Amino acid sequence: MKSTQSIKTFFFASLTALWSVTAMADQANQKILVSDVGFATPESVEYYADQDIYLVTNINGSPFDEDDNGFISKLSPDGKVVDLKWIDGADDKVELHAPKGMTIIGNKLYVADITQIQVFELPSGKQLSSIDVKGSSFLNGITPGDGDSVYVTDTGMKPGFEASGTDAIYKVWADGKVETILKDPEMGRPNGILYDNGDIYVVFFSSAKMVKMNDKGEITEMPEPYGARLDGLVKLQDGSLAMSSWESSSIDVYRNGEYETIAEFLNSPADMDVDTKRNRLLIPLFNEDKVLILPL
Repeated sequence: MKSTQSIKTFFFASLTALWSVTAMADQANQKILVSDVGFATPESVEYYADQDIYLVTNINGSPFDEDDNGFISKLSPDGKVVDLKWIDGADDKVELHAPKGMTIIGNKLYVADITQIQVFELPSGKQLSSIDVKGSSFLNGITPGDGDSVYVTDTGMKPGFEASGTDAIYKVWADGKVETILKDPEMGRPNGILYDNGDIYVVFFSSAKMVKMNDKGEITEMPEPYGARLDGLVKLQDGSLAMSSWESSSIDVYRNGEYETIAEFLNSPADMDVDTKRNRLLIPLFNEDKVLILPL
């Protein structure tokens, strides 16, 4: 038979464990705004699941300049900067100008960088290659494709954010092969892109538009989103699609043929990702040098 002291000890240990679990759950469900930490025009956030860390691209200057001063930060899930310039264009061994969208395939990190795809090794961060995408002017959104390939958008802009006429979607392989999937100066500045089970979804910066393209190249225009100047596009864990709009300053979710706003009053929400462990949306705020961590 247990003593009274043993029962008390067991009770308090159990209660402490319960408080600990509750506190962790509360923290995971809190909105976190990361600011004043040294970000310099953050354009994209990527969840690196293998290390349970967030990666943040920083343009650090003009998004058009090949100035080799862009950098990628490491951010912990509690909103603390682990390494502000984990990958730094200022390093002699790194070429990184104005990094925008990024994505991870296996042990490689692919970064859209003006007219190149920069490829880095994970977890080391060592640069493996720079892949030139000839004829491009503003590589922007990027998504894993089939095999060791990515799809990337060229938003077709030049200094002054004027149209360059290079609007396109490319498929790029790790070995440097580049294939033009679609190229049309009237496309409307394609930005966020998502490859999902053979279909490619794209949202556009110049208009409130989302399209789906199948593996035969057939394009279907989806219901019109709430706002234009669309940027990030991600698939949530329930299968719905979330997109960020600079025009409506919001995050809108498309599910079952309808849109729903889940966050608003955001200044320049850019290229997002999902923390699949905690079910959070990771949102860079381009013009404010901030990152918003939003529970879903």
